Formats: sequence, C-alpha cells, structure tokens
Amino acid sequence: LLARYAVMHPQLAADFERRFIKGELPAGWEKELPSFTPEDKALATRQSSQLVLNKLTEHVPDMIGGSADLTPSNLTKAKGALDFQKETPEGRYIRFGVREHAMAAVCNGVSAYGGYVPFCATFLNFAGYALGAIRISAISDYGVVYVMTHDSIGLGEDGPTHQPVEMLVSLRSMPNLLTLRPCDSNEVAGAYRVALLNRKRPSVIALSRQGVPNHAGSGAERVAQGAYTLYESPEAGGAGLSIVL
Repeated sequence: LLARYAVMHPQLAADFERRFIKGELPAGWEKELPSFTPEDKALATRQSSQLVLNKLTEHVPDMIGGSADLTPSNLTKAKGALDFQKETPEGRYIRFGVREHAMAAVCNGVSAYGGYVPFCATFLNFAGYALGAIRISAISDYGVVYVMTHDSIGLGEDGPTHQPVEMLVSLRSMPNLLTLRPCDSNEVAGAYRVALLNRKRPSVIALSRQGVPNHAGSGAERVAQGAYTLYESPEAGGAGLSIVL
C-alpha cells in the first residue's frame, strides 16, 4: 500500500517516511535558525523566541502547538500560522484555553502518536498547574517543547501569583527534563535547537518579559554544552583563574 502511495505521491510519501517511520527532522532545518549580534536590539527572550518560531514552523512542518490563552504574551503564534479548527484542519496552531494541565496532556498524546514536534506555552509560574503532565512527558520520553515566558519575579503589577520564585528549581529537579533559560537571543535559538534535537526528552524553555542584551561570544550551538566561557579576561595573563565569584 505504501509503495503504491509512493508512486502516486512521491513527495508526500517521502515526508511520511521521514516523520513517522524514521523519526527524522527535515534536512537543513538548523541552518534556518536566526543569529544575533550585540549591535542588534535588546529583545525580551520571548520576542526572540517568536522570531525563532517563525523560522522553525516554516521549515519544520512537524511542529504543532499553541498557548493556554496567553498567545499575545507568550508570542507563540508564528507569522501566517493558521489555527487548528474545523474550517482549517491543516492549521498547526492550537488555542488550548486556560487549561495548562490538559494542554500538556494533549501534547503528550501528540508526541506518543509520532510524526510531530508538539510545543505548548504559558507563564513559567503556571507550569505548576501542568507539572503532573510534564512529569509524564519526562518519564515517558515524550519530546514536548514547553515554552514558558515571564520567567522573572520582576512582574510587580501581576503580584505573587505570577512570580516564579521556586518554579525553576522544581523543573530542574525533575529527572529527564531539560530546563533551559537562555541569556540572550542567540541562546534562545540554541535552546530550540537543543529541544528539537532531543526527541526522547521534554524541554522547558524559560523566557523573559524584559529586554536583554546580546552578548559577544554567545552562540546557538554553544547552548548544548550546558555552560561555556563567554568572556576571557585579558588580565588572566594566560595563567587562568582559579575561582570566580
């Protein structure tokens, strides 16, 4: 049956084999990730996340996801994206509503089905409502990408309900869950790169509401190292530093 389909629809058959049989991402997708310089505008990392999603959703048709009623804040709807609705079943953007746990559970189901890279979004502190489903992602090897914005306690007007005091600690302590908090726009691109390359491990990308400068020496590919030297002090004289506080 598949062989006959391949004769009639070779491109669709090749895409089906790549996604559902081989479990691979499109060739060359990493080359589409944007890069930034210190001279570029200091964007909030949720804003640079939107720029990255614009590129990824264009070149990785496997991606499908949305936000828990926070699209204007999470900035997760890519340019030109269609909502997944009865009238537009080809749409790849899902309006989950204020249902954080259900949103994460739906993404688990999409990941279990295969052939897709599900992502979903809310405020970082609201990850608490979804922790049960996020833990299922981790123990089930589901490569869900969790986009969590407003990562700072500096959300004064919203009050303590929105301030993620302990949330990063909770997420980082969860086995098999990657928790990434990029420092600038290049690291945002790198965080998505790490998340998409880890198809058997869920990722949380914690993003800022505040603008942050782009650092000389940061890079998308360096994020996978976990930590790296951003700046070498010329005063070290080649001897190196024994301790830095």
